[in-house]
Amino acid sequence: MIVYVTTQGSRIVREGRHLLVKKENDTYHTLFIYKLEQLIIMGNVVITPQALKLLLRENIDTVFLRIDGRYVGRLAGGEQKNVFLRKRQFILTDDAEFCLNTARSIVAGKMANMATVLQRIQRTRDARQAGDAADAIKMMSRKLAEADSVDVVRGLEGSASARYFAGLRYGFDRDYGFTKRVRRPPTDPVNSVLSLLYTFIINRAYSAIRIAGLDPYPGTLHTLEYGRHSLPLDLVEEFRSVIADTLTLSMFNLGILKESDFYRVEPPPPVAPPDNNEELINEVCNDPLGMMTLIEEDDMFDLPPQPIEDDEEDNQAGSAGGKLAIRLYPPAFVRLVKAFEKKMTTEFYHPVAEKRMTYADAFVFQARQLRRVIEGEVVRYQPLQLK
Repeated sequence: MIVYVTTQGSRIVREGRHLLVKKENDTYHTLFIYKLEQLIIMGNVVITPQALKLLLRENIDTVFLRIDGRYVGRLAGGEQKNVFLRKRQFILTDDAEFCLNTARSIVAGKMANMATVLQRIQRTRDARQAGDAADAIKMMSRKLAEADSVDVVRGLEGSASARYFAGLRYGFDRDYGFTKRVRRPPTDPVNSVLSLLYTFIINRAYSAIRIAGLDPYPGTLHTLEYGRHSLPLDLVEEFRSVIADTLTLSMFNLGILKESDFYRVEPPPPVAPPDNNEELINEVCNDPLGMMTLIEEDDMFDLPPQPIEDDEEDNQAGSAGGKLAIRLYPPAFVRLVKAFEKKMTTEFYHPVAEKRMTYADAFVFQARQLRRVIEGEVVRYQPLQLK
């Protein structure tokens, strides 16, 4: 069971083998540890030390997100015991052929799924632009076989994604201001929902990687980077359009989410610096020449314009291109979470596994397939492709 705690100002306390979500004197939820697979905490929620110890002891994947869905961190339990598997993962990051072949497979699956979504949009909405974008992505996919480095694969993936989002806009029954992918901050309702859902599925990918016994840091498509879990980012690529994008289309086109469910985040007013100039005022009054006698001619110059530091990572209440960030109101956010969890429990036929499974199970299946590729049991990774 995956549980989201979104009640702002609440606290999670331990009561025996259970956890209680409380606010003031009211109990909102009772969480049974034996049923809990993952706990996702959003925003201003407090966990008592006793509750933290229970979560760590039971190895419950506990994820902390900001209220806007941005990842903050997670509780880290014991590391995986198979040190030889982890060693092989890191050795393979220096194997150019392995990284290239795996990255090709991942991006090929992603491109195929993007093209399928666009073709569905073309058929259902009679949108020629979506079909043209799908054809362009298919042409780029054929170039993957000629790619001689992971950098070339990344370049093709980036170009395909740009064409995909330009075509995805035609899948909506009305204009929500969505023309391209805008991440930090999202400046329209569609991008706001996409950002949240991408965060959700990345968390699922991380959990699947851990279940498969893999180290989340070394990836192939995503390079090694300090503090970044590259392997879940690799795994999630084939699931983006299959789960997040199709769910976003349904949420808006079926009227589950409307423009009135969103609000613009106004930036806080500038805070004036403290007034510590009492001593300077006294000096000014005692110096009738205004210190002009201390300035040499060579010291009189204009300061060049100073560069503005890019603080996009943390300035979620800021703007992108002059537009303010868009967020969901809490009731609409709850609807989105419920729809996502229902999507994750939806069964489908997995062509590689040759059986029916849920999307939640598919994450684990794909992660275990990645492990088999890393261990050399199978030659090529086979991504999940939407039919």
